[in-house]
Amino acid sequence: MKTMKGPAIFLAQFAGDAAPFNTLTGMAGWAASLGYKGIQIPSWDGRLFDLKKAASSQAYCDEVKGVLAGHGLTLTELSTHLQGQLVAVNPVYDTGFDAFAAPEVRGNAKARTEFLYPFPQRPPGLIETSFDELAKRWKPIFDYCDEQGVDVGFELHPSEDVFDGVTFEMLLERVGNHPRCGINYDPSHFVLQCLDYLEFIDFYHERIFAFHVKDAEFNPTGKQGVYSGFQSWVNRAGRFRSLGDGQVDFKGIFSKLAQYNYDGWAVLEWECALKHPEDGAREGAPFIRDHIIRVTEKAFDDFAATGIDLAGNKKMLGIV
Repeated sequence: MKTMKGPAIFLAQFAGDAAPFNTLTGMAGWAASLGYKGIQIPSWDGRLFDLKKAASSQAYCDEVKGVLAGHGLTLTELSTHLQGQLVAVNPVYDTGFDAFAAPEVRGNAKARTEFLYPFPQRPPGLIETSFDELAKRWKPIFDYCDEQGVDVGFELHPSEDVFDGVTFEMLLERVGNHPRCGINYDPSHFVLQCLDYLEFIDFYHERIFAFHVKDAEFNPTGKQGVYSGFQSWVNRAGRFRSLGDGQVDFKGIFSKLAQYNYDGWAVLEWECALKHPEDGAREGAPFIRDHIIRVTEKAFDDFAATGIDLAGNKKMLGIV
């Protein structure tokens, strides 16, 4: 049996231009002071991490790990949320997503896509075509990640191509059940979709490579539901909350993950329209720590074990 690691924290929502939030060293010290044991780094934020340098310099990678180790921290994952969304972008959202791209390919959708993988030919169809296309773009990325021993976890998110179990299966099937194609499990997005996020773990636990601990609530009214009427975050029926302030059943989630031997990190991703982020971060470390289940190595009734007695068992069952 295995035990989850944590608590850890995703730095993206806390990074800023003022110290200690403008450098990796500063944020490492801040996170460690709050009781976190690991951090997830956004790979697009040059204030914290140089992705191009990391790709070409093992010394730089060792330096980053050394900075974290100096504060008693472990790098849990590299987040590529923004770059991953650029693999396939509907033309309607071209302008909005352009800001996620590297400066040298902005304003050029074809070059932006080729920055990640060459644009392939499109087969006929619509939904099937889009997922065939998605698989063609992601399959080489998975293959390369496999060569490097790296897993890819999709954060299943409303309004994106892969947003629930069914759409994940559509992609997974098209990439031949690739071993590197997995999930970053985030229950907050499932609350907003009214999806059973506990049973989801029963279905897909073998593909859960990472875990974002994020809370949310869904309070529909006679005026708005899952689409929330284009309202601000504060006024939406579905909105993200700080840990413990929403509706997510974290006891159930941590129990399910423990049941299936999840031994990855539990990483706080903070997003809340009400609470101050520093308060959310301070409260998040003990919240995660107190929910992690130290998995037992024995059964509670082992004290009553009598050993195997085949003859005795047959006698109890009336078998001659």
